[in-house]
Amino acid sequence: MIKVYGVHGSPFVRKVFIALDFKNIPYEIVPQMPFSGDKDYLKINPLGKVPTLVDGDLTLGDSKVICRYLENAYPEPALYPQNIADKAMADWYEDLCGGAVSEMAAGIFFQRYMRPFAFKQDPDEELVAKITEKRLPPMLDYLESQVPADGFVFGDFSMADLSIVSPFINAAYAKYEVDPARWPRVAGLIARVKEVPTVKAVLEKEAKALGLG
Repeated sequence: MIKVYGVHGSPFVRKVFIALDFKNIPYEIVPQMPFSGDKDYLKINPLGKVPTLVDGDLTLGDSKVICRYLENAYPEPALYPQNIADKAMADWYEDLCGGAVSEMAAGIFFQRYMRPFAFKQDPDEELVAKITEKRLPPMLDYLESQVPADGFVFGDFSMADLSIVSPFINAAYAKYEVDPARWPRVAGLIARVKEVPTVKAVLEKEAKALGLG
C-alpha cells in the first residue's frame, strides 16, 4: 500500500491526500512533521519536507512530483486537463501558488496560528499587514484575471483549482479571507473548491487534526 509521510494542515500534504482520494487509491498516513530533524526520515527525504510518498520501491518527495506521478500511474479519473496548453497553464498555476502565494499564506498562518498556539507568542501584525496589504494583492489581482466567474478553471475540477485555493485555506485558518467585493472570482472559486466532496472530506479531517472541528 502507498504510504504518505506528512500531517494534516500542510497545503502540500493536502494536495496529495486529495489526489489519492479523488482517484480512490488506498494509502496509509505516516505522521511526520516537516523539518523535524528526524534522522530516519532524512534518509528517505534529505530536504526534510513533507509530503513524501512511498509506493513499493519508489520514493518521491515534493507534492508536484507526487501528484504528477499519481496522474500518470492512475490516469482515471483525471485530475489534470488533457489539452497541452491547459496542462501547461495548470503547471504554471501549481508552481505560482505552491511557491510565492503559498509562502505568503504560510507567513499569515505562522504569525496568527503557530506563534500563539505553538510558541505562546503574540503575532507580528505589522508583518501580517505587509503581506495582506502589499504583497498578496498583486497576486490576487492576477488570479482574479485568470479564474472563471462560475465553475472551475478548465471546466471540470482539477489540480489547477486545488493549487490556487489551497494556500488560502491555510490563510483562512489564521483569520484571513479573500475579500469577495474586491476579488469575487477568486473568493467564488475558493468556496466552490471547498464544496468538492473529496476536498470537503479531507478538510473535515484536517479541522479535527488542527483542533478546529
